Amino acid sequence: MVRWLAHGHINPNILTVIGVSLNVGCGLLFGMGWFFSAGIALIVANLFDMLDGQVARLSGRVTRFGGFLDSSLDRLSDMVVFVGLMVFYARDTPFHSTLNVFLAGAGLMGSVMVSYASARAESLIPKCDVGFLRRPERVVLFIIGALSTHPNSTNFFANRMPAVLWVLAVGSYWTFAHRMYHTWRELSKLETKKPNVETQTSYSQAGASSGGERRAEQRLVHKPS
Repeated sequence: MVRWLAHGHINPNILTVIGVSLNVGCGLLFGMGWFFSAGIALIVANLFDMLDGQVARLSGRVTRFGGFLDSSLDRLSDMVVFVGLMVFYARDTPFHSTLNVFLAGAGLMGSVMVSYASARAESLIPKCDVGFLRRPERVVLFIIGALSTHPNSTNFFANRMPAVLWVLAVGSYWTFAHRMYHTWRELSKLETKKPNVETQTSYSQAGASSGGERRAEQRLVHKPS
C-alpha cells in the first residue's frame, strides 16, 4: 500500500491531514459516548499517521515543513481525544464523573508537557525521547480503553477507560520528569567537558606563544655580529 501511494504521487501532507481529521472525528465520538466506534476510528487514523512518513521517504518527498506539520498535528490529535473524554464524563449522564474529567485534563496537560519537553530539550542536546509513555503508547492505551467499553458488561476486562486515564495522568508526568532529569544530566556532561576543552586550548596557546618567544631569544643569541 505504501508503494502504491508513493507511486501514485500522493502528497504525504494530505495523508497527515486525513489522519488528524479522523482523530478529530474520534474526539467527537468519545464526546458522544460511542467509545467502540471511536476506538475503530482511532486505529484507522493512526494507520494514516504511520503511512505519511513512509510515503514521504519512499517517494523522496521528505521536507522540513512536512516534519513540522506532522509533529504539530500530532499534538492536536492527542488533545482532541482528551477533550472528547472530558466532555463525555462532564455530561449529565449515568457515567458522569468529576474524577474522570480531572484525570483526562491532567493527562492532556501531561501529554503536552512531554512533547514540549522533548522539543525544547532537542534544541540543547541531540536527542530526548526517553520515558515509557510516548505518543504511540498513549494511542494504544486509548484504543484499549475504547474497545473494552461495554456499559452492560460485568467482565473484569470491560470498561477499562477510567483505569487508562489513571495510567495516562500518572505516566505522562513521570515521563515528563524523566525527560527533565535526562536533559539536566546531558547538559551537565556537556558543561563539564567544555571547561576541560577551554583549559586544554589555553595551555596549547600558552605553549605555542612561549615556544615562539624561546625561538626568538635563540635567534637573538646566535645572531652573527
